Amino acid sequence: MTSATKWQTICQQQDLIHDSGICALLNDEQQVAIFYLKATNQAYAISNYDPIGEANVLYRGIIGSIDEDIVVSSPLYKQHFSLTSGVCIQDETKSVSVFKTRIIDDLVQLKVA
Repeated sequence: MTSATKWQTICQQQDLIHDSGICALLNDEQQVAIFYLKATNQAYAISNYDPIGEANVLYRGIIGSIDEDIVVSSPLYKQHFSLTSGVCIQDETKSVSVFKTRIIDDLVQLKVA
């Protein structure tokens, strides 16, 4: 038995900020932080909730890399969360949800099922 993959359009590509983040609402209930890397034309999406600072602020973080991992630095306590795995680099017991993304016809979509 296979389930159909569902994608939710979250915004238009022009709404994204190059090499930075925006906040959006997924399924009218969960805040997600969407980061756009212009050099690769790739969007990444993680939960906006910082489990260490206990606030919805990750979209305000700074994008960077540690080794080969693309990360965002929380604006509160500066922990780094991987944009590909969601794991906190400084405390691997903490993590955030990661969402698959795609950009099709100027629409940014997140995989919801």
